Amino acid sequence: MRPSLQKVAAPALRGLHTVALTPRPQRCFHQTTLASLPRKRNFFTSNQLLANVDRGNGTSPLEDATDRTGAQQSTTSASSKRKPVRASAAKTLRLGLTTKQPKRTTSPRKDHTNSETDYRRTITSICVAQSFDMDAVQEILRFHAFELDPDGTEFDPTGVVHARGINNGDIFVFPSGTVVAWSVPTDVLTTLATKQLIRAAELPHVNRLEIEELEFVPDESRDTSYMKGEVVILGTRAQEFDNHRLDTTLAKIAFSSGLARSPKLAVLENQAIEYFENSRNSLEFLEGGLEHKLKRSTVLKMTGKLISLRSQLNHYSDITDQLPDMFWDSESNLEDYYNQISTVLDIRQRIGILNRKIDYGFENVSVLREMVSEKDGHRLEWIIIFLITIEVVFELRRVYREDISEASSA
Repeated sequence: MRPSLQKVAAPALRGLHTVALTPRPQRCFHQTTLASLPRKRNFFTSNQLLANVDRGNGTSPLEDATDRTGAQQSTTSASSKRKPVRASAAKTLRLGLTTKQPKRTTSPRKDHTNSETDYRRTITSICVAQSFDMDAVQEILRFHAFELDPDGTEFDPTGVVHARGINNGDIFVFPSGTVVAWSVPTDVLTTLATKQLIRAAELPHVNRLEIEELEFVPDESRDTSYMKGEVVILGTRAQEFDNHRLDTTLAKIAFSSGLARSPKLAVLENQAIEYFENSRNSLEFLEGGLEHKLKRSTVLKMTGKLISLRSQLNHYSDITDQLPDMFWDSESNLEDYYNQISTVLDIRQRIGILNRKIDYGFENVSVLREMVSEKDGHRLEWIIIFLITIEVVFELRRVYREDISEASSA
């Protein structure tokens, strides 16, 4: 029985409907409207960063924002790298101002490149001898046309001699073998102290001279002076407006008297260091058990050096004086100036440390002296034993001869 035309045509038409002339979509299973498409990043105009699009260059907002962010980060990183450098430099500068130590050398300094502006604000102190003959100092300064006591301070010349040169630089000579100069070049002061004033020196030590420098700043608005850190603020109001230099000169003498103690003390400190370096061999002999190499002459020399060092520190100079005799009848400001600069230079602490070092040296010397005495005692004991032995031998010889003579006579 043949199938009907309707039954055959219906499946054929369905096949034609399902077979499409165009390729089927692979991902979309339904038609998507224009409103259903995903929104762009710059759709919301309230976002200024995303809405600001560079249409001329065709860059996207994201790339533009990334470029700006990178530029800002590079600028921030560069500035953050520079800031610590400036902060550290400022911190170093502040630390330098507060912890700067006074300049001290054991030999003459080289000329500064800008000496014209340097030495006029510098106080220089130099120690070249154990003491000065002040009468001879005055004769030498007069011979070289220095004006002595130009401001009429009327201090005793045995305590300080004030001289002023052609360039208005003030020079103060102290009996402790120290010269202090204000606004005088270092080479000029060194030549004056080591070539001219050295003829008035007692026990000079030019090869072990000490130089110390401080800065000073004149202040025309003040009548009094003070120490600001390690800088002397010198009140010069009376000198500038009334042409009255006496107060300024008295302040200079007070500060100079305190500053003169520092290089003098530095010389004694170096002597103590040299002493302990030289005495190391004697202590090494004891450590190695070589006490037979110790000599009485060496111990005596060590004792003499310690006694001389302590005498120079405590007896033969005014280093340990709380206040020099010349300031007893003067104004109270001078005593204050003297104490201020002594505090800044740690004079009392250094004196105490040096005295303790000398005490330690005396302890070592006492031990060495006892050992040398003990060694000499042992030697004397052996000499006595040897003499007794000889006496016994001679006595035995005498007895032996007597016995022989008696036997022969019998």
